[in-house]
Amino acid sequence: MKFEAVARRVLAEFDEMPGLTLTPPQAARLFGLDQEFCQRVLDSLVDTAYLRQTGGMVRRGERIAA
Repeated sequence: MKFEAVARRVLAEFDEMPGLTLTPPQAARLFGLDQEFCQRVLDSLVDTAYLRQTGGMVRRGERIAA
């Protein structure tokens, strides 16, 4: 599984459902990923401001995907 392809898929789900808020374990189950790999993807998307993590929950951030 390519990291970039998975990150695009995860971001697309958050874009499709703007109110989607998940814990990292919930995200791993939803996307069918192991928790460690999913956390790396989420961390990457948080670092680039596409996602935001507060209180252990991940949601769409302020940056818009192109």
